[in-house]
Amino acid sequence: MANLSGSVSTRSVSHKGQAGRIIGRILIYIVLIFGALVAIFPFFWMISTSLMSLGETINRQLVPRVPQFQNFVQAWSTAKFGEYFINSVLVTVGTLAGLLVTSILAGYAFGRIEFKGRDLIFGLFLATMMMPESVTWIPNFLMIRGAIVPLPGGTWLNTYWALTVPFIANAFSIFLLKQFFSQVPKDLWDAARIDGCDHTRFLVQIVLPISKAPIMTVLLFGFTASWNAFTWPLLVTTNDTWRPMMVGLWTFVQEAGPQTHLLMAGAVISLLPILVIYFITQKQFTEGIATTGLKG
Repeated sequence: MANLSGSVSTRSVSHKGQAGRIIGRILIYIVLIFGALVAIFPFFWMISTSLMSLGETINRQLVPRVPQFQNFVQAWSTAKFGEYFINSVLVTVGTLAGLLVTSILAGYAFGRIEFKGRDLIFGLFLATMMMPESVTWIPNFLMIRGAIVPLPGGTWLNTYWALTVPFIANAFSIFLLKQFFSQVPKDLWDAARIDGCDHTRFLVQIVLPISKAPIMTVLLFGFTASWNAFTWPLLVTTNDTWRPMMVGLWTFVQEAGPQTHLLMAGAVISLLPILVIYFITQKQFTEGIATTGLKG
């Protein structure tokens, strides 16, 4: 009888524990679903509004009766998004090219080369990540204007260089690649040295081919930051010659006024390249974050 009662008691505790875990999972799923809905709803509203007529936006409908795809054509032509789009592409490509070169070289130097003061310099790089971006606007603006260092032409205001040069180095990108490069096995370097490799050859032929995931992560972050740049381009440009998409969208907001459907269509147009790039590089992005680690 004692064994029987003990068995029943054990089963009862086991069932209670299992029921508690199920309830806990249900609560977690409810919280996650709620968080997902909160995150997704603004995008749903933006896309839905971009397909409505002006009357439907005034009546605050949630879903359009008939999708108005001509809103995108009208927004593209009215806001001169073609010109802004080309500017954004050129600025983003130039920024990413410079960012890739500086991040790879600096990340490799900090991660694989021993030199005096390395840890101190790297610590100073990390310290810059703690500073708000707005703190750097004034010194960068003075440099672009030629007030600190003489520049070709006297000033870079309203030029391509003003939109790219200040952003071709990034402390976070250097940190990310340094963490990955420092985890490359030392045995590979020893074997490469036996074959006569120097650091340049080792970086190009051995390290870079196995670093595609973190490099793609750097490119994705850099692309997003450059494509979404607004305040700095607005500060250093006074005409449409080199203004990118985000400034063009802001200008369109000023001109379109209450035409919410066209504003949302313009917002969707500006968002599409980022979504396309992300879905193409999603796997590499996830691997880059997972394999980089925080050791070093």
